[in-house]
Amino acid sequence: MTEPFSVPVTVRGYETDVQGHLNQAVYLNYAEHARWALLQTAGISQTGLISKGVGPVALETTIRYRRELLAGDEVEVTCAFVWGGGKTFSIEQTIRKADGTVAAEITAVGGILDLKERKLVDHPDEIFKELASDPALFGL
Repeated sequence: MTEPFSVPVTVRGYETDVQGHLNQAVYLNYAEHARWALLQTAGISQTGLISKGVGPVALETTIRYRRELLAGDEVEVTCAFVWGGGKTFSIEQTIRKADGTVAAEITAVGGILDLKERKLVDHPDEIFKELASDPALFGL
């Protein structure tokens, strides 16, 4: 199996809370950053999605906090799409410190919204295949 797509992030001081560790809401920002970086690397842009009349939507997100992150910590945020058929897909993400320690695990359920009908499209994997210059990055 190949390694999942990942992006590096450095924890910034202004992202920390009064205890000195990464604010819990910022984990979502890191996950979203990795998702959009994957889309961009695969050749899918926001304008490309809009021109097709669709947009990605988050339906559910779960974060498992494993170890604290402090200002200055260097992390890798992974992103792997899991296709199960139907209207939704899963995204599995890990935030890992430079020493390999898992700081958080994030699982999400998403879909592709038809922007005119305001309903999820069937087979979102087909949208990704059509728009991506490198669908293999999505496991397609």
